Amino acid sequence: MMEIEAGRPAGGIAPDPDDNGAAAPFFNGNAFLPPRQLAHASILRPPPRPGREGETAPFVMDDGLMRSLHFNPRFVQSEMSIDEPYALKLAYTRQMMAFLLFLPRPRHIVIVGLGGGSLTKFCHRELPRTRVTTVEIDQGVIDCAAFFGIPAEDERMRIVHADAVDYFAAAGEHADLILLDGCDEFGITPAFDSLRFYQNLRDRLRPGGLLVANLIGADAVVERHRRYIMASFDDRVIVQDVPGEGNHLAFAFNEPWRTPDWPALEREARKLALRHGLDFPAFARKLRRGHEQQLRWRGR
Repeated sequence: MMEIEAGRPAGGIAPDPDDNGAAAPFFNGNAFLPPRQLAHASILRPPPRPGREGETAPFVMDDGLMRSLHFNPRFVQSEMSIDEPYALKLAYTRQMMAFLLFLPRPRHIVIVGLGGGSLTKFCHRELPRTRVTTVEIDQGVIDCAAFFGIPAEDERMRIVHADAVDYFAAAGEHADLILLDGCDEFGITPAFDSLRFYQNLRDRLRPGGLLVANLIGADAVVERHRRYIMASFDDRVIVQDVPGEGNHLAFAFNEPWRTPDWPALEREARKLALRHGLDFPAFARKLRRGHEQQLRWRGR
């Protein structure tokens, strides 16, 4: 038997009081999850690549049920069910898809962070009229794509090997939606820790576009990034927690702020649930609560 262990960033989310004293969940590079046992796990590696000597190359572990991406045995960066390769296994990835309540027909999505390709695969399959560009800094992660069934690049799907900081700082094509999911084993990628980065993200969005950012890590870090996003998007932001995983999702709107038509969104949520198999009515309720809570905080 081999047990995957992992540490937690300082100031992380406390254990759920309903756990009856169970051990605190561990941080897996994207979320806090309970550890699982991998019996006789096999390790999969992409073919050697020139110039990779001395690099920390990612690898894949496969126990016949789950396939996971690692940089070391202690941290899971991404996870895929063998039987359901397109399923979004982590709650925060499912909840990020709530963008469809506001942007039901995006023409171009940019995803930051490939990992095991969960968001890339889901968006590519579920939104057949949408182009999906995924920006990934680590060539080793890209080399592992075949293990996770990520589609071959074509006119609708491409993977860009680039630092997201440089990618958004440069002039380039605009997007309707940016899904920001760049993490290391301690939380949000440190390179994103600047107001200028989030201002560049907004600059690359079309009018009416949307940023959905996965914020996780130490409380002080999450709060600092929340403030960057609020400042960059003129406070047009809804932030909500993902229970059980320790993630916080920021939905930032690149348009003049107006109160969403919540009854209309709830009707749309029921249609989206049938179309995509996710609990969009719950997503809509959580967003509404988050929006109303933020209005109370502002004293409006």
